[in-house]
Amino acid sequence: MADSLPLFPLQAVLLPGANMPLHIFEPRYRQLTVDLVTGTVPDRRFGVIAMRPSSHHEITDVAQLREIGCSAALRQAKRLPDGRFDIVSTGERRFRLLELDSTSAPYLIGQVEWIPDVPAPTAPAESVRMLAEAARSAHRRYCDAAWQSEDWDEPAEDTDTCELAHALAADCLLTLEDRQHLLEETRPLHRLRMVVRLLNRETGLLTTLRAVPAPPTEFSAPASLN
Repeated sequence: MADSLPLFPLQAVLLPGANMPLHIFEPRYRQLTVDLVTGTVPDRRFGVIAMRPSSHHEITDVAQLREIGCSAALRQAKRLPDGRFDIVSTGERRFRLLELDSTSAPYLIGQVEWIPDVPAPTAPAESVRMLAEAARSAHRRYCDAAWQSEDWDEPAEDTDTCELAHALAADCLLTLEDRQHLLEETRPLHRLRMVVRLLNRETGLLTTLRAVPAPPTEFSAPASLN
């Protein structure tokens, strides 16, 4: 059955397990934040979904949004004196947007269905271990090229294989399209292979261009995305 979920359309993709800081200034999303904080919206949960490239005007139709988004749990909310908010949310579960309601509330509400991972076919444990280590190695090479050592951490050794790709990609500056493809991939081992390929590509670019992005701490301040 479809569930109802308040939506926050962004020019960004949230991955499960990743944190997303936001600076909330638009009135409709101030109201959404109030409703999250006060419990009007159950479980302090809303949906983050990327807008399609041509969606520069008011969102009223599902065709203006990507089909797959990610639910977010509100973790922190600081109200500023002028009514704006600085919030931090954490990605949880993938969903498919089925219908869009733009009239029942000040903010958008979607009818969504949840998308689990596809059960992985049985694979030799050693092959899975080697793939996971290849992904971790690609992540280390990327972070060594991009960040100072104090600006990044490796995912815990006991991170589940199904969660590892998202954890590795969370602090890497990938394009919106790359992150959307990672979000949409429901096969955990394919997702890990995708992360290896993407991070190796990005590391090569950083090395060739001899340029590095700003450190992750630069992106810990709430972003003005609404």
